[in-house]
Amino acid sequence: MDVADLRVAYRFGELADGGLADGWLTLARTWIEEAIAARLPEPNAIVLATIDADGAPATRTVLCKAIDERGIVFYTGTRSNKGQELAAHPVAAVTFPLIGMERQIHLRGPVERVSAEETLEYWNHRPRGSQLGAWASHQSAPIATREDLEAQLVEVTARFADVDPIPVPPHWGGYLLRPRLIEFWQGRADRLHDRLRIHPPDPTVIRLQP
Repeated sequence: MDVADLRVAYRFGELADGGLADGWLTLARTWIEEAIAARLPEPNAIVLATIDADGAPATRTVLCKAIDERGIVFYTGTRSNKGQELAAHPVAAVTFPLIGMERQIHLRGPVERVSAEETLEYWNHRPRGSQLGAWASHQSAPIATREDLEAQLVEVTARFADVDPIPVPPHWGGYLLRPRLIEFWQGRADRLHDRLRIHPPDPTVIRLQP
């Protein structure tokens, strides 16, 4: 197979000049709701880009757990690679790759930690297994074998066997990206895609050539 020969004709929809008339948040939520209705896998998945110690970009996929007028929120280990990178360079870019809908939402801006209260509220909604996994994993740290990782989970499970609710780990929490650039991309025929961009808080909409 030659990937150069792969072709997709984008014909799902369009993004009119007035597509952001009700604001970026309304359109973002509409697109995500439509992705959920279409049963796209992981419709809240985002590709998160941070800056490493050498100034190089690093990307990975995480899950968006809140989207509101502030921006988007995700949760992770603060000692992970991305946690350390955000501590050193508190800026990021994220993309919702809504490929099944021939769409993308891209946001860039400064990142800050959410409050302990907000983190706790989300933590309490997590399944117990996910809570135990957050305690068991020293995220991004090397480990010799899979068996060693599973042994850590066994130890943590025993430690919290009689604890309910499980507390939030001190090395885990939420991050809020406050967008200073938001772009909506809609695939169109003949690669003449629609791209609308805004720079909050300025509501001016800019159409970009594809």
